[in-house]
Amino acid sequence: MTQPDNIDELAASLVSELTKAGESVATAESCTGGWLAKALTDISGSSECFGYGIVSYSNAAKEALLGVRQATLLEFGAVSEAVVREMASGALRLSGADYSAAVSGIAGPSGGTEEKPVGTVWFAWAVRTGGEITIDAKRHHFSGDRRSVRSSAVIVALQGIRERLNPSG
Repeated sequence: MTQPDNIDELAASLVSELTKAGESVATAESCTGGWLAKALTDISGSSECFGYGIVSYSNAAKEALLGVRQATLLEFGAVSEAVVREMASGALRLSGADYSAAVSGIAGPSGGTEEKPVGTVWFAWAVRTGGEITIDAKRHHFSGDRRSVRSSAVIVALQGIRERLNPSG
């Protein structure tokens, strides 16, 4: 199966596949500010597979809405594997969905550090299979301006959901 490479095509493909499978997805976003949820809801019929999108831009929102532990935020920072894993888990818990995607990063142009430069984005995808939940996380570094970093992050998040829906390719 060919992988679509733009946001609209990816979202349409994902909505179609989730709907056919009778499964659902939720999102937990920070640096993408709801763009991932927007991409999904831009597709007609997405209400069949999408019910929750949480924008948790601040640390306080990550804690209050998604249950990210303050200790995790203090130890690792918002842009970290540990935080996106807790974000993805929180989105799955809140929504009851089969899949969730979480995104947290530094889109720039400011906010980067030597350890976490502008363009650093962490992703996590949670999958519910029966009573089991598995969570995978991955870090990417994107170049370009703020919009470019954010759009690249949306593409990677959508591709990650699709890969988990179709693990064989």
